[in-house]
Amino acid sequence: MQLTSLGTTGLHVSRLALGTQNFGWQLDLTAAGQVLDAAADAGITFLDTADAYPGSEDTLGQLLQGRRDDFILATKGGGPVGRRAWDSGTSRKHLLDAVDASLRRLRVDYVDVYFPHVYDARTPIEETLGALDTIVTSGRARYIGASNYLAYQLARALGRSEVLGAARFVCTQTRYNLLSREAERELAPLCEDESLGILAYNPLAGGLLTGKHDPAEGPQDGTRFGATAGPFGAVYRDRYWHAEQFDTVAELVRIATQAGLDPVTMAVAFTLELPALTSTIVGASRPDQLAAVLAALDLRLDPDLITTLRATTHRWRTTD
Repeated sequence: MQLTSLGTTGLHVSRLALGTQNFGWQLDLTAAGQVLDAAADAGITFLDTADAYPGSEDTLGQLLQGRRDDFILATKGGGPVGRRAWDSGTSRKHLLDAVDASLRRLRVDYVDVYFPHVYDARTPIEETLGALDTIVTSGRARYIGASNYLAYQLARALGRSEVLGAARFVCTQTRYNLLSREAERELAPLCEDESLGILAYNPLAGGLLTGKHDPAEGPQDGTRFGATAGPFGAVYRDRYWHAEQFDTVAELVRIATQAGLDPVTMAVAFTLELPALTSTIVGASRPDQLAAVLAALDLRLDPDLITTLRATTHRWRTTD
């Protein structure tokens, strides 16, 4: 497994991270354990979860008993976790409550990286940064990162943390794949300039880039798009389940076949080409699904193929 530094920190993480959104929900403890074991056997040591994923932290916490030191652990807070007005967002109250609750579910004393899950326009950025600084200085987290921040929001947060002398974001999570290339325009250049690592999630567009979904059959249960995915199913259908995306995927599958590549391997390898990228966050419902993903680590896409992929998916990058 390839290792790389998380931004400019001295923390070395695996080039692929395991996303555990489906743990404790679509995967029970046994199935989740099989996926985790397969990932660990392949050298994936970077794990990503969040308090907004039902059951994920608790399931992961059970699986980490006796092996916490074998992994770099990241989680997120700020997403809605209750019905009360203060059960979401990045206020000082909620973030401090949220990180403590995450540590209890994960059964750990600290996490390696802690993220506000989304940008919260209702809370002054100074308050959010102050709470995150407390989380770091108290030992609850070793580092902090941003998640789902637009480039201008991230730039503003970096500037304010410098003025305040507060803990600084060392990385950011963003959605990035062949059907979602907005990060290339402003976020990736900003991260290069500011030496932040990028963690790319949704590299397979919820599985659409596998080429195995048939729009005529509709979203299937057991996938990110089906009814069994709960509220996340609606999110993924809104993002990707559209005729234009299916047309693009069909062309991408044709390109992969012509190049002698698995569409999954090609799609993940494409994300690894993003400047400033630290790790791509991948998920799996079964251990065998990791094989095509892992193959991307040993694949360097031909420059001409990259040009073709960029031309084919240019519509999914914001207009120049």
